[in-house]
Amino acid sequence: MTIGEKIKELRIERNMSQMQLSKAIGVSQKAIDYWERGVNEPKAGYIIALVRHFDITFDEFFTDID
Repeated sequence: MTIGEKIKELRIERNMSQMQLSKAIGVSQKAIDYWERGVNEPKAGYIIALVRHFDITFDEFFTDID
């Protein structure tokens, strides 16, 4: 699984749109789309924001990431 696939999985599990997630962590919807499609990956600061937003540990976030 890629980082983008993990973000998408977490977002869908919580019934969030890309726009809702983007507003929650302070990025554009296009950034979320690019991450999920593997165009690019989030910088460390955004990974921290994602982990905090989803209320998970870094270990949980990076489990199953290739």
